[in-house]
Amino acid sequence: MSTILIIDDDKASCRMLQMHFRTQGHDVSIAHSVDEGLDYSSTITPEVIILDIRMPGRSGLEGLPDIKSAFKNSRIIMITAFHDMNSTIEAMKEGADDYIHKPIDLTELDNAVSKALVSHYGSDDDIQITSQSLSDSALNTMVGSSPAMREIFKTIGRVAQSPASVLITGESGTGKELVARAIHLSSERASGPFIAINCAALVETLLESDMFGHEKGAFTGAVSKQMGKFTLANDGTIFLDEVGELSLSMQAKLLRVLQEKEFIPVGGKATQMTNARVIAATNIDFTKQVKNGNFREDLFYRLQVVNIHVPPLRERKEDIFDLVQSLLGRANKEMNRNVTRVSVDVMQALCDYNWPGNIRELENILTKSVAMSPRDIITADLLPDKILHNIPPHRKELKESDDLSYLSLQDIEKIHINRVLKATNGHKGKTCDILGISRPRLRRLIKQYGLSDSFDETNEQAPINSSNKENQNESK
Repeated sequence: MSTILIIDDDKASCRMLQMHFRTQGHDVSIAHSVDEGLDYSSTITPEVIILDIRMPGRSGLEGLPDIKSAFKNSRIIMITAFHDMNSTIEAMKEGADDYIHKPIDLTELDNAVSKALVSHYGSDDDIQITSQSLSDSALNTMVGSSPAMREIFKTIGRVAQSPASVLITGESGTGKELVARAIHLSSERASGPFIAINCAALVETLLESDMFGHEKGAFTGAVSKQMGKFTLANDGTIFLDEVGELSLSMQAKLLRVLQEKEFIPVGGKATQMTNARVIAATNIDFTKQVKNGNFREDLFYRLQVVNIHVPPLRERKEDIFDLVQSLLGRANKEMNRNVTRVSVDVMQALCDYNWPGNIRELENILTKSVAMSPRDIITADLLPDKILHNIPPHRKELKESDDLSYLSLQDIEKIHINRVLKATNGHKGKTCDILGISRPRLRRLIKQYGLSDSFDETNEQAPINSSNKENQNESK
């Protein structure tokens, strides 16, 4: 399977871990100091290094930078009997992948090694972030290939050149402001300003001033004249988010702007004109609001000259792949990271989740995962519990007799590969012919799924005696 290097001055602990990992099929090498561990850099390329912190001579923390430099592709798990906060923080800052306390819980260590191997090998099915997703032009671009999104793109193209008011509806977090920006950028007003107002963020008196401006002395604190956003949005677009939260008084003033293109600043007497195009958005049911008398029917029809409805993410899950690429590109740029892969388990869980917070929730989870990932991949352990429950049981616990109807494609792939290996008595050439895959890919899949790999590449006709193999390893 994989090669593990243990660097620990406790010889009894090293021997115990060596026996434990060899029973799982791993090759295990042991060093009792940082310098002795570094000597292995010319002879082995371990996938995982288990590094003790407190040792004679250089500590694990002191040697961690050199070890990372010597074993560039290895995943490093720190272990220590001293439970102090500073050591934990320092180890993670220096690039350790995990941190485990002594006495070692073997289940905890096995889980850490499994995560490290997933991070090291990845999978042919991992999502790869394209260079286009990392470009500046892609960071605020709408993405999606679902039928619903294709219809939205068509509607944007049709209404962009029109001065008509647009009402964008949809649940919170679906990307209504991105639709508004796309309309603006596709119109003749693209060179003008795009001004956004959150109608629910301010009390009525401050909102009126924010929208229409005010004269000096119009109210307490109005120490100077101020232009409103309808003035600032001239020759451009004004976006009224959460427009359904406006009071009836503000609704009347907005109606006049839409009808007459004019308004009066707070405390002012002269009428001012605006040619800003109005795009509004709401997550409420306007039909009910109008029926209940909470929203003016005439304003509703003025706002909804054109309606664009953005469906929730749970109704267009085929867009998740594109969204993950785009949102990871944005998170990488904001955090100066280079997380370019998403494991297949994570992708499956993201597709199974119902996303009550829609794209905004997806973005928050991906951003957090980028911040917490020690490597260039997002793995399942970085996801919150509410999403993790969608991931099926650990694949190593699955049996070939299990009902396959509830399994993912990856689960079935593991079972089938294992069956073929057994049928060919571990002959990799025959196995590749039956599966229709290359030998390098078969090796990756065997390592990824932790399948039995007890046959020598140079002689596939006979298995290696396991005890001889262990003796050979010990003699090294």
